Amino acid sequence: MLEELVQTARNRELPSRTAMLRLLAGEDELVDVVAAAFRVRREFFGRRVKLNTIVNLKSGLCPEDCSYCSQRLGSTADILKYSWIDPDEAAQLAGQAVVAGVKRVCLVASGRGPGDRDIRRVEGVIGRVKDEHPGVEVCVCLGLLQDGQAERLRDAGAYAYSHNLNTSEQRYGEICTTHTYADRVETLRRATMGGLSPCSGAIFGMGESDEEIVDLAFALRELDPDSVPVNFLIPFEGTPLGGRWELTPERCLRILALIRFCFPDVEVRLAGGREIHLRGLQAMALHVANSIFLGDYLTSEGQPGADDLQLIADAGFTVEGLDHPTLPPARHDLVTLRHRGAGTHPHNP
Repeated sequence: MLEELVQTARNRELPSRTAMLRLLAGEDELVDVVAAAFRVRREFFGRRVKLNTIVNLKSGLCPEDCSYCSQRLGSTADILKYSWIDPDEAAQLAGQAVVAGVKRVCLVASGRGPGDRDIRRVEGVIGRVKDEHPGVEVCVCLGLLQDGQAERLRDAGAYAYSHNLNTSEQRYGEICTTHTYADRVETLRRATMGGLSPCSGAIFGMGESDEEIVDLAFALRELDPDSVPVNFLIPFEGTPLGGRWELTPERCLRILALIRFCFPDVEVRLAGGREIHLRGLQAMALHVANSIFLGDYLTSEGQPGADDLQLIADAGFTVEGLDHPTLPPARHDLVTLRHRGAGTHPHNP
């Protein structure tokens, strides 16, 4: 089965549901699963690791009720809460990350979605970051987009927009009631149509079944994102999911491998929760994912950046430079123009 998954991924084809479920069920040894996923990762991304960082522009006091989030409505988690930080501070934080080797800076703000004034603020921050570091990718994550906002962010210099599906459509209502799964899909559509690179992934460890994990992976594939962040639930005390600790390092690696097989030539990013759930197996995860966050997350502290860089070096990988394209070339050889059938000479096959 693993050889079949490798060949399917190399052809950029969708794996079968049966194979995905078997992968999660643990019928194959974990080291064999990771080795198979690494063959795919190496073919499209070599031994490079792309570094990303988060700049949290506005923290806490969100009106949405996403059960996993420490910034949610009603959260009693003891997190930092502040309104919009100064653009100079945001640019300074981005600059420090770029010096450390970061290729993508993710500008994030809590809330349902941006208003016109919020977009103007973020436009200013994007401008400052790009002025000082023109080669860095700027990704923006502001919640649900309205018509025309993606275009404004693109024109300001943003490269990508991030908005996760987080969980499967059938159980989304159990996780959040203040907006819908369809709202999230629509925001990804607006971002893509507005000229931004779509970034969308999920949070695992919220009680989802194997079937729901596969459903989510296939739904993400239909959205055709350029990058897929893989988060593992951080159970914040003071949130509805604060007591849910169900992930093991092996479970995380199997989920990560499933995402790689579904997205062979897409940036798979190891995101929130990797330190607390993968623990000593983080190096194995680098054999599957080709991208990680460096430093802190939105409301939780990450592993020290120096430790991440040492982890990458010790595992035999190298940091991807600003001038190196992340995604492999488009497969124009897979596009075959029709020269047969209707409209052709009757003797042509």
